[in-house]
Amino acid sequence: MKRSFLAAWTMRTAVGLVSARSPVLGLAGHRSSPLLFLRSTPSAMLRLPRTLPQLQRQRFSTRHYAATTTMSTEAPPSSRFIVDDPKNNVTPYIAALVGRDLHLKENHPIFIIRQKIQDYFNSLDTEFTIFNGEDPVVTPTQCFDDLLIPPDHPGRQSSDTYYITDDSLLRTHTSAHQSEHLRQGYESFLCTGDVYRRDEVDRSHFPAFHQMEGVKLFPAETVGEDYPSREAWLESDACKLIAEDLKATLEGLVDHLFGPVEKRWADDYFPFTEPSFELEIFYNGAWLEVLGCGVIHTDVLKNVELGHRHGWAFGLGLERLAMILFSIPDIRLFWTEDERFTKQFKNGDVVTFKPYSKYPPCYKDIAFWVPEDYQENDFYELTRNVAGDLVELVEVIDEFTHPKTNRRSLCYRITYRSMDRSLTDDEINVLQESVREQAPELLSVEVR
Repeated sequence: MKRSFLAAWTMRTAVGLVSARSPVLGLAGHRSSPLLFLRSTPSAMLRLPRTLPQLQRQRFSTRHYAATTTMSTEAPPSSRFIVDDPKNNVTPYIAALVGRDLHLKENHPIFIIRQKIQDYFNSLDTEFTIFNGEDPVVTPTQCFDDLLIPPDHPGRQSSDTYYITDDSLLRTHTSAHQSEHLRQGYESFLCTGDVYRRDEVDRSHFPAFHQMEGVKLFPAETVGEDYPSREAWLESDACKLIAEDLKATLEGLVDHLFGPVEKRWADDYFPFTEPSFELEIFYNGAWLEVLGCGVIHTDVLKNVELGHRHGWAFGLGLERLAMILFSIPDIRLFWTEDERFTKQFKNGDVVTFKPYSKYPPCYKDIAFWVPEDYQENDFYELTRNVAGDLVELVEVIDEFTHPKTNRRSLCYRITYRSMDRSLTDDEINVLQESVREQAPELLSVEVR
């Protein structure tokens, strides 16, 4: 399984991943220095002027922490996302998830973790503007070009991203709004929303999840404006100051969420930050990767006519943090409306999730010859569209290459399990037969 910088930046929930770098238990798709966030630091280095205009945008409101965010939670019609366009690959299953807005749902774990993070940033000297409801439909320019993501990066492909048309898609990260807000004049902000990626099927991956993006610019008089070269900027004291402030801020956030824990930093790569880092914490006996971050790349700022400014940015996955904090074992649970789950949580409280009766799994195998351009994510998407949340896991259990024809065959095991009830053999057989019928037509495979 590939692990792109997009996965690392948003920390999508991959509880079972292990870093090759160290014995790290990766929780959501992704990884200290003993820096302290010293309140005695001169305020000019930590606080920005509060003179920015409060720009109002359709579909969401902006505020500082003292105000109240309001937003309509009415789900948009599926016809907005499923259109007659050759690029369109949004399924009815995915379209039905758009507008659920779990991060705005009172007494939901995603809402609770978002609120706790915002409470922490509210305690800092810098005032952050909050964006909780931007439209999840963005352009490739917003999602990729503005962030310096290369044209040939696999994250741009239809195998990884949900396209509505060639010019519109469901955002793969809330970083897609970063340049937009910077152009509008916002200098410190948090941006939270639902994001979408075509991905594998297991208890820690889901095609829709929630990300928070954080951005902070520093006053030009604090970090300077003109540096003769990229190398000069990266080696400057100002760049180091921003990186130290970033790390101190995020270490404080981790302590706010989990209490004092051991931390460590690792260098990483994201095209939109330089230098880039990932933060790991030692929690419940294992090293866990919790977020990606870095100093905003100078070219990102130049592209929004802020080449004279500098700052930092981070991205974190709310499901990742909530699975750790509440001990939630299956990412599908966040989307259930079963009261045995929803009634366990209350705004402001951190509780340990108490599993209710676990229903038995049902295993079904399917094997087929695959074409040369076969994409595994297409099969994962097919199973989700057929069986929805009843699919717990899809995994390859056997792979065979014919010695004469060189054709490749894959055998998948599909684990069906409901979180709410026992499944009957008859209903599972219907679902499995639908998968077998649709696979040749949609994926150009030959079922064995």
